Amino acid sequence: MSFWKKLFGGGGDESSAGAGASGPHEDYKGFTIRAALVPAGSEYQLSGTIEKEIDGVMKRHDFVRADRFSSKDEAQSFTLAKGRQIIDEQGDAVFGQSWPAKPN
Repeated sequence: MSFWKKLFGGGGDESSAGAGASGPHEDYKGFTIRAALVPAGSEYQLSGTIEKEIDGVMKRHDFVRADRFSSKDEAQSFTLAKGRQIIDEQGDAVFGQSWPAKPN
C-alpha cells in the first residue's frame, strides 16, 4: 500500500483502519491542537492538526513529522508538544499568512 493511502486511511483493509483517527486535543493560546493516530508499521508517527478561527473562518494546518513512537500515548503526547512548539514559533503565520493582514 502506498504511503499516502496509509497516511490518510485509504485502501479499506484492516491495516489502514484507524489511520488518521482523531486522538486527544488541547486548547493552547487560542488555537486547538489535535493529535492524530497514524500507524506506521508497529509504531505510530507524530501527526496532528492546528486549528483556529480567524475572522469567522476556521483555519487548519496539518503537520506530520518523521518521529515514530512505540505507544499511542507517547505519540499523542509528543504531537501535542510539537503543536505547542509550532504555535510558539509561528503563531497565526502557520496558516500561510500573517493575521491581521497589513494594509498596503
